Amino acid sequence: EQALVRVHACGICHSDSYAKEGGFPGVSYPLVPGHEIAGVIESLGEDVHGWEVGQRVGVGWFGGNCGYCEPCRRGDLIACQNMGIPGITFDGGYADYVLVKASAMALVPADLAAEEAAPLLCAGITTYNALRHSGAHGGDLVAILGVGGLGHLGVQFAAKLGFDTVAIARGRGKGELARRLGAGHYIDSTSQDPAAELNRLGGAKVILATVTSASAMTAVLGGLGRRGKLLIVGASMEPMQMPPAMLIGGNKSIAGHASGTSIDSEDTLAFSVLSDVRPMIETRSLERAAEAYERMMSGEARFRMVLTTNA
Repeated sequence: EQALVRVHACGICHSDSYAKEGGFPGVSYPLVPGHEIAGVIESLGEDVHGWEVGQRVGVGWFGGNCGYCEPCRRGDLIACQNMGIPGITFDGGYADYVLVKASAMALVPADLAAEEAAPLLCAGITTYNALRHSGAHGGDLVAILGVGGLGHLGVQFAAKLGFDTVAIARGRGKGELARRLGAGHYIDSTSQDPAAELNRLGGAKVILATVTSASAMTAVLGGLGRRGKLLIVGASMEPMQMPPAMLIGGNKSIAGHASGTSIDSEDTLAFSVLSDVRPMIETRSLERAAEAYERMMSGEARFRMVLTTNA
């Protein structure tokens, strides 16, 4: 039940380092990286139903589920114990063509360019899906920790979802950008105490942590309001250090959130078109993949690198 997709654009993510450097279970070589894929269906396997050749589709971190493990049988597809990941467990999108499970594909709206769709299939779904399932409601104070590859989209989604949006980043330089993206408040964590500033605003219902710094996450915990939640989407192996008692008063919590399935990707793309959310990108041709990868990993990209093909 597979489809051959002609790749038009593929975003570069820090997680692509799993393919280059290893460190993720199931990685074997040779391997083509890339899990932010936007393209067109070139051909379909015999047992594929509901799709047509020529449709614009995208594939993200979710590369299809097995259907038989316990999480799948309970409908929790993103927790599939045998889930495929493009560019990690099978060849990904740094290519002209990619072979994927049909269940991994999401429709790309006509009003969304392939270069814009690609980052939304990872950074986009990660932030949008986490926010819409966070428990926050319109008007609640929601903070986005970090204004980078994930965070610049998180700020936009939070604002468009009707939250009283706070952006937290290092330095005054990102303040103007954060406000252009929709933030009503900006906290410079190098000159202000982010927890104190959040409390001054009433305490956050949700803090979406898009950074990978455990110390930065710890620094904002005190800014959670009653029943507030620190929601982590920035992957890090660095341990957090904080007193457990900090969570008891006010019934506060810390949680993680995985990206989402193909239908969640489809929802993300549709909402992005509806609300005019777009990633800030730099493009390079597929032939310059190594250069684009290094720019992304160096932190110089503003804010996502996208490879394009001659399709």
